Amino acid sequence: MAKLYFLVSAFISLLVFNSCDKNESGSALTPTEEPSAWPTEEIRTVKSDLSHPWEMLWGKDDHLWISERAGKIIKVNPKTGYTVFKYEIPDALQRGEGGVLGLVQHPDFLQNGFLYVAYNYLKSGTYTQKLVRFRVKNEEFIEPLTLIDNIPASNDNNGSRLAITADHKLLMTTGDATNSGSAQQMNSLSGKVLRINLDGTIPSDNPFPNSAVWTFGHANPQGLVIANGRIFSSENNVGMMDELNLIEKGRNYGWPNAGGPEKNAAAPLWNSGSNSFTVSGIDYYNGDLISRWKNSILMTTLKDGALYQMKLNATGTGVESITSFYQGQWGRLRDVCVSPAGRVYICTGNGEGTDIVIEIQK
Repeated sequence: MAKLYFLVSAFISLLVFNSCDKNESGSALTPTEEPSAWPTEEIRTVKSDLSHPWEMLWGKDDHLWISERAGKIIKVNPKTGYTVFKYEIPDALQRGEGGVLGLVQHPDFLQNGFLYVAYNYLKSGTYTQKLVRFRVKNEEFIEPLTLIDNIPASNDNNGSRLAITADHKLLMTTGDATNSGSAQQMNSLSGKVLRINLDGTIPSDNPFPNSAVWTFGHANPQGLVIANGRIFSSENNVGMMDELNLIEKGRNYGWPNAGGPEKNAAAPLWNSGSNSFTVSGIDYYNGDLISRWKNSILMTTLKDGALYQMKLNATGTGVESITSFYQGQWGRLRDVCVSPAGRVYICTGNGEGTDIVIEIQK
């Protein structure tokens, strides 16, 4: 009888073990049960122990997709904070603020699994940036296809935000890679906003023939969002005034002559004047859940450690008012994204193993 009891107990234990989630080493974790309703805290920490996250996007699978500069892409359940999987890009290389940076999913991601990733690597010994399309299948990244290569990279000023327009064109920001003059050089991919088809080809209606360049004269555009058909970018101007720009076809945005723009350069919608907030990621808010932020660009800042609300005018072509929130509460703020339900997510940029994701509902 004792022997039978032992066998039954062992069998039950085996069933429980196999039903648990596993961590990366295969050891058992406490099962995470989906809550029947979304957590209702006005502000809560969703995820901790991240290391230098850069991009955070709301996936078409209703999960948070986060890049860490050291090489990882992480899929997180936003209700529970559970890490669904991590994938490490083999040839990605972090140096300073370089590494794995921008992410965006194909409009048909749920069908084709295409994920676009901007990251830095060594090419024949030279630190370089490229844009690669992966297919995500069974938690693996397969069929890598390089769409743009030979983008100059550096420890700083890599830009690297991605967005896809309604007409299925992919936009990518690039920084000047600490070579400010390259922003005005049309034969360089530095200091630009690039525009390509989703297969990597050059659209026929780009402003410069056979070129991926959409706009030029940028220092370090670290934020990019499309709202109501308009393209907005935040720009970190290397210790000088920061900007929010409306990105328009073929325009020159003036860098490196900040404070004395190139002739006919596009004027920013907003600039920080004599202060530098070190602006980073942005997103557009137009939901009802947090009504005070309706029709606003939300912008994270590093030096200032704040979330800035930039209320747009009725036409979306100007900033009516600016309000800061949470200044210094969580340290450096790297990126922000908005869920379809209107929840706002912020990730910090404080250091190895110390970064968090915060959810705001009110």
